[in-house]
Amino acid sequence: MEKFNYAKSADILSLSASFTDFTYKKHCHEEYAVGVTLRGIQQYNLEGSLQASHKNGVMLFNREQYHDGSSYDREGIDYVMLYIKPDLFSEILGGQELRFTSPIVYDADLASCILSLDQSIRSGADDAWSSELLFKLGGLVSKTEIAAPRRKNNAFVHKAKEMMNSHIDQVLKLDDLCQEFGLSKYQFIREFKSHAGISPYQFFLNCKVERAKQAIERSRDIYAAVADYGFANLTHLNRHFKSMFGITAYEYMSQLS
Repeated sequence: MEKFNYAKSADILSLSASFTDFTYKKHCHEEYAVGVTLRGIQQYNLEGSLQASHKNGVMLFNREQYHDGSSYDREGIDYVMLYIKPDLFSEILGGQELRFTSPIVYDADLASCILSLDQSIRSGADDAWSSELLFKLGGLVSKTEIAAPRRKNNAFVHKAKEMMNSHIDQVLKLDDLCQEFGLSKYQFIREFKSHAGISPYQFFLNCKVERAKQAIERSRDIYAAVADYGFANLTHLNRHFKSMFGITAYEYMSQLS
C-alpha cells in the first residue's frame, strides 16, 4: 500500500511516506531535502552512484540534485523528508551556501531534529518553536558540509536552462535551442546531459511539474496550473506529478487545503 502525506508550514514542505512497489522517476527539487529512513532500506541513484539508506539513516540532498528512489525489497520502507528553501538555510548560516558531500549519515541528533521539525509542522505548533528547530537543524547539517568541487555548470548549461524556463508554459522547442548554440540535436542533448546530469527533456518536464506544484500551493486551483504550464489535461499533469511526488496533483492540493 502506498501512503504519501504532505504538510506545509513556514515555507517548509514535509513528506511522510510509506510504500513497497512504488518507484520515483529521476527528478530533482529546487529545495534542499533532508530526511530519515524509519523502516526498511531506501535505495536511489544519485549522480551515478547507488545509495542505500537503512533504518535511522539521514538522507541529504543538495538543491537540484537528480535522483530516483525505491524500496530495496518487498518489505517496503517508511521515511520522513523535509524540503527546505535555500534562502532559509542561507539566512541561518549567515549567507553561506550549504553543500552536502555525504549523501547519507547516521547521526542520532540530526535524525531526532528532523523528526521533531516534521512533527512540529504536522501538529501546527507555534511558528517560534518550528523556527527554533529549523535553526538547530541548520547548525547540525552545516557540520556535514565539506568543501568539494561541484558538477561543472558552465555558461552553456546556465543559458540553456534560462531559455527553457522562459518558455515553461509551452512544449520543449529543441530545434530553437540547437540553433541558438549552433549544435545539432544530438550534440545539444549530449552536452547538456554531460554537464547537468539529466536530459533536456527531463529537465524541462521536471521544471513544469515543479512550477505547477508551486502554483497549486499558491492558488489551490489545479486546473489553472494545468493551463498555465502547458499540460494537455489534468491526467497529463497527474501522471508526471505522481512520478515525482508519489501522489496526484489533486491529492496534493487536497492535503494542503
